[in-house]
Amino acid sequence: MMEQIYLYHTNDLHSHFQKWPRIHREVLRRRRMHEERGETMLLFDIGDHIDRFHPFTEATRGKGNVKLLNDSMYDAVTIGNNEGITLSKEDLMSLYTEAKFHCILANLFNEDGTRPDWAIPYKIFETDQHTKIGVIGVTIPYTNFYGPLHWVATNPFASLHDWIPIVREKVDILVVLSHLGLSDDERIANEFPMVDVVLGAHTHHVLEKGKEINGSLLACTGKYGDYLGIVQLTYDREHKQLLEKKAELIRTDELPLEEDDKKFDETLFQEGKRMLEKPVARLPERLETDWFKETRLNRLLTEGLTEWCQADCSFINAGILIDDLKKGVVTEYDIHRICPHPINPCTVRLSGAKLKEVLVQTIEEKYTTLKFKGFGFRGEIFGAMIYDQIDIQGKGSGIDIKIRGKQLDPEKEYLVATIDMFAFAKFFPPLLRAEKRFFLPEFLRDVLKWKLGSLFPYNEDDGDESASFQ
Repeated sequence: MMEQIYLYHTNDLHSHFQKWPRIHREVLRRRRMHEERGETMLLFDIGDHIDRFHPFTEATRGKGNVKLLNDSMYDAVTIGNNEGITLSKEDLMSLYTEAKFHCILANLFNEDGTRPDWAIPYKIFETDQHTKIGVIGVTIPYTNFYGPLHWVATNPFASLHDWIPIVREKVDILVVLSHLGLSDDERIANEFPMVDVVLGAHTHHVLEKGKEINGSLLACTGKYGDYLGIVQLTYDREHKQLLEKKAELIRTDELPLEEDDKKFDETLFQEGKRMLEKPVARLPERLETDWFKETRLNRLLTEGLTEWCQADCSFINAGILIDDLKKGVVTEYDIHRICPHPINPCTVRLSGAKLKEVLVQTIEEKYTTLKFKGFGFRGEIFGAMIYDQIDIQGKGSGIDIKIRGKQLDPEKEYLVATIDMFAFAKFFPPLLRAEKRFFLPEFLRDVLKWKLGSLFPYNEDDGDESASFQ
């Protein structure tokens, strides 16, 4: 007897909620349909559902996203790097407290080697026909970030090597939820031919009909809820054999749109904004930013970064601040609005010679108007470089650099504060090889909030003029 099993999946929503109502209605509709037909449906999210650029996710620390997953009757999720390294350990420990689904994650541990109580390495689902489906979850191990958050993220392939033989002998069908990226999904298929399906994420790849490698079917839905993924499995119960695997994507733009859908994201946005209206400072004047030159606001952030990291000097790109702050009360929402990026402060140790090499690269005009996304950056333009305790005069062979008012010494070691994006993206190659320290769980906006609060403390008795843009 043939049994039809359907695996639905999403990944990398990144708190882009515009299409979520259509996804929600469609998965509930299909669950009813499959139940009426006596078919099995399982629904998975493969991580990065949350992204703290959105006020709703920021204010609820991702718990609002979990409620959305509950409402849509997800069966299980694994985490992505946005769940794993943009939340404090306390926030991640409590993220799934109200979850009505399983969080499947095999390669994340507490520092003492124990597994967090919100995660299980695998789960076996059983259909009404008693077919057993084993599901293992793994996420990308950004050890430089998990470590400071007091997590131990282990090699996902070592975890798969340990768990796949154990789970495989217990089940009829084996699925891996992989927040590793396409190249690693392909490696899973090549190294573990006993895996039937790999549901992928992280690199936002779109596999319209899936991709079959070494007998394993790879599937992924891109990003931002653009697609809902379906894997249809045909299982021969009599011969205990998986006869057919098919993957397809449903374009969510083509699903029925209801009037309230247009308001859904804005409603969540406003809810998050209300929750973030806690005052943090009171400005005596408007503070402006400019993507192409130094202003008092971006200079204050750079100065704050030097102080926060106890560094010799610092630099950031002006595009990191995307708007001004008005005179008056500044709230947590205002800080989030102008600095929404999940980007952490970091320090790098460089010799004076290497620091000079980096600083020469920072003044190259090719970056000033560069438009890009990624590496946590949620702005529009890279912008000019803003410095603290760094004075650069001239260009080329005639360049003159002073650090804290003294001539740069090529033999001296300097502790330089900057943003994590520069430490692992390929903007300035010497930073990739330098000794680094990442400051977590704080984001750059926490530094700005601290700096403004210390310079311009909020006092309830001073009036209620607001800095917020309405």
